[in-house]
Amino acid sequence: MSFKDRFSRQAATYAAHRPRYPDSLFAFLHAALPRHELAWDAGTGNGQAAQGLASSFREVVASDPSPRQLQNAQAPENVRFMQAAEELPELSPGTVDLITVAQALHWFDRERFYAEVRRVLHPQGGLACWTYNLPRFTPGVDKLVDRFYHEQVGAFWDAERRLVETAYATLDFPFAEEPVPDFEIRTSWTLEHLLGYLRSWSATWNFFQAHGVDPVIEWEPRLLEAWGTPETPREGRWPLTARLGRL
Repeated sequence: MSFKDRFSRQAATYAAHRPRYPDSLFAFLHAALPRHELAWDAGTGNGQAAQGLASSFREVVASDPSPRQLQNAQAPENVRFMQAAEELPELSPGTVDLITVAQALHWFDRERFYAEVRRVLHPQGGLACWTYNLPRFTPGVDKLVDRFYHEQVGAFWDAERRLVETAYATLDFPFAEEPVPDFEIRTSWTLEHLLGYLRSWSATWNFFQAHGVDPVIEWEPRLLEAWGTPETPREGRWPLTARLGRL
């Protein structure tokens, strides 16, 4: 299996409507490592995790197989974007202090990627991956989001999505693991932002490819009724599960 590119088609939507990772996650990773020279964010997408790493590492290399995703990427000057999948020959052996994979490891050819991790990771370095599933806003909104996920586009999720649903508990991770605290993504969104988030899902686009119809449209009135005034911001929360391993 090679890296599955499921987000090039909606790269701009993905960049605009995906939640940001909590500062506490990056603070934890910084404290867990003795060196902070070089980080590699693999499967960076539009660079969300790379932005979080930039303040803690002298240099960040952020790679993604999708040129369209990289076109929408933004980050500070010490972040260098490169088009690549699971391997990055430009990195020298034993030089990377932290490798991160944010909400993407389930798409990887993990055998290839783990071999590259062993090649480039510094002996004192670490590999961190994390994932999140569905957001929680209000009981009424949550019920509709859950139904859209399972009933409307449920048949259009790739098999790898199951790894996200189990919070990476069943994901193969052949490294010496260390305890990681629980984290939570928090954001304040309007209804428009939530609708954009639903449209950024790979299953939503798979549905569109199959039927030629945006499946979110028929759910908009129901979500509006549950949300209330669409411009009213509501707090969204995503439980985030992270794993940290060493060589």
